[in-house]
Amino acid sequence: MTDAEDRKPQSDEARNAFLPPSGLAATADNESSTTSEFALPDGLAVPKPGQESETTSEFALPDGLDVAPPPQPEPEGSAFSTPRTYSARQATFTPPAGVPLVRLTKDVPWQDRMRTMLRMPVTERPAPEPVQRHDDSGPAVPRVLDLSLRIGELLLAGGEGAEDVEAAMFAVCRSYGLDRCEPNVTFTLLAVSYQPSLVDDPVTASRTVRRRSPDYTRLAAVYQLVDDLSDDETQVSLEEAYRRLAEMRRNRHPYPGWALTAASGLLAGSASVLVGGGLLVFVAAAVGAMLGDRLAWLCAGRGLPEFYQFTVAATPPAAIGVALTLAHADVKASAVITGGLFALLPGRALVAGVQDGLTGFYITASARLLEVLYFFVGIVIGVLTVLYFGVQLGANLVPDAALGGSDPQPVLQIAASLGLSLAFAVLLQQERSTVLMVTLNGGVAWVVYGAMHDAGDISPVASTAVAAGVVGLFGQLLARYRFASALPYTTAAIGPLLPGSATYFGLLGIAQNEVDSGLTSLTKAVALAMAIAIGVNLGSEISRLFLRIGSAEKRRAAKRTRGF
Repeated sequence: MTDAEDRKPQSDEARNAFLPPSGLAATADNESSTTSEFALPDGLAVPKPGQESETTSEFALPDGLDVAPPPQPEPEGSAFSTPRTYSARQATFTPPAGVPLVRLTKDVPWQDRMRTMLRMPVTERPAPEPVQRHDDSGPAVPRVLDLSLRIGELLLAGGEGAEDVEAAMFAVCRSYGLDRCEPNVTFTLLAVSYQPSLVDDPVTASRTVRRRSPDYTRLAAVYQLVDDLSDDETQVSLEEAYRRLAEMRRNRHPYPGWALTAASGLLAGSASVLVGGGLLVFVAAAVGAMLGDRLAWLCAGRGLPEFYQFTVAATPPAAIGVALTLAHADVKASAVITGGLFALLPGRALVAGVQDGLTGFYITASARLLEVLYFFVGIVIGVLTVLYFGVQLGANLVPDAALGGSDPQPVLQIAASLGLSLAFAVLLQQERSTVLMVTLNGGVAWVVYGAMHDAGDISPVASTAVAAGVVGLFGQLLARYRFASALPYTTAAIGPLLPGSATYFGLLGIAQNEVDSGLTSLTKAVALAMAIAIGVNLGSEISRLFLRIGSAEKRRAAKRTRGF
């Protein structure tokens, strides 16, 4: 075919075969264009000129569809993994006012610093700075936990409160770099749990306290050890800490047995003077208390429980009181019995139980109060047994004769309160350097009580609460001055304030079918015990909150639950 033939005009039929179907407009850019049935309809995107054609298949993604990224394999999580829906911007995971800034200065006693952190959630506690150095492998976690448990055992056995025991255990763990620790203290069981990280398994250890012995000299030594462990300038290795603990257990008591027996007599005689007794009552009560103390030691050597020891120890003072009544001596038998039993009253356990309840340790508080109840029942059983035989022999006993005493003698009663506090300090095995201060503290407490109750005619409960608050305040000041425990400065000082006669008369009245008078005296005893415990605790809190004595911070308290 020649070029001329190619340029020949086509026929109408041939030209109509390539026209677009009806309803479609032909594309014209001022020039006629040739179309076919494969031409793109109007409204569809036309590929831009100059682009190379792409090879596609039936598996190609159509235009306009988005492809979701392939799912990534989720990391292996645990119960402590952050939820996928968690967002750091959500305000519901933080307090409305933000997380409070906690600054722990190193000038305050370690007790305050540890209490502050124990009352904080684990996630808000500041990271510790290990005080005691260890190798690159880290601290020996089982040995550190065992050391903290042994220290807590000595403190709890010595009569320390549950909150202070937890603070000491927490201080030992943090001094060796174990920050994620949670100590737990009950009446007979100590436990501590440490979790290295959010995904590691926790390590838990526990220890049982089977025997309690109030030895405040050992208690002061334990506090000194914890203070050295918490001090960044004193390096104490685990071996050195274990060696010092072994020495504390081997050390003998600072006072011999005869001194303890003499202290029991002095305490009973001083207590009998406080309830209205004279010289003969003083001697009778002292002799009865010393006999009861020796009998209790004999029963303890034979392995009898403490309940029976208290029962046996309560019989000699009651027997001496009955004997003086049968001899028609001009003495107050109830004063002799009350003074002789005063050395048996578990005053520290009673106050410690109420304090544990105030600080939120309700299980330990209930156990302490139940123990006190058993001791009181043992005392009453011993006294009533002797009184029954006395009545059968014709003794004319008037249980409440001591309540109708003569006019108070302030000088004599102040001297008796000083002697009672001194005797309590010796019985508690206190350090000799603290005996004088606690004796003076007990005298001050009785002066405050006498000034309010006798001179000011204020109720005994309110007077006792204020006097106990003074004891707690002065005891906390002395403890902070020496960076030691407050127990040696407060326990013996509250001796003159203990509700000895009210408790005895209340239980005795109920046992003799005088329910009304017995319940009245027992209610008064409970009120006095609560007043002593709340007063001592409030005095300590006041010293922490308002007095700038080595402390510039306030520990965080538990929020009010409004009953739920």
